[in-house]
Amino acid sequence: MLSSLRKLFSREEETEDAALDPALAAAALMFEVVWADHEISQAELVTAKALLKQMFAVEEDAVMSIVADAEERLRESVGVHAYTTFLNESLSEEEKFSVVTALWQIALAEDGIDVMEEHSIRKTSDLLYLSHSRFIEAKLKAKAL
Repeated sequence: MLSSLRKLFSREEETEDAALDPALAAAALMFEVVWADHEISQAELVTAKALLKQMFAVEEDAVMSIVADAEERLRESVGVHAYTTFLNESLSEEEKFSVVTALWQIALAEDGIDVMEEHSIRKTSDLLYLSHSRFIEAKLKAKAL
């Protein structure tokens, strides 16, 4: 019986991971930042879409689909752990740094960085195993862009 339960849970994990790709996982993290202050601004959405195109070489139609999927996942999600785990397995340290830099760019798309946006980015950075110095470096790089 115990082995049956293990198989059931491992199949569910495989199904969730099979539905993910790096662009979708990054988009889900982006929407965590966008929604951190409980407001979705047009500037943040435009920035997120542009960054997805740039970072993952995604066409406009695909970006729209990814954004819709990420928004749906945000409504149903209870956290970012599944996405950060997937990205830890899929991306290099430099690519994860780029994701965190993109999160900062989204937070900076409006008038300033909300404390909840910063908290969300910090949590994501920690889960992506980036050091505090890389977290700060990403913030400074985003401000310079």
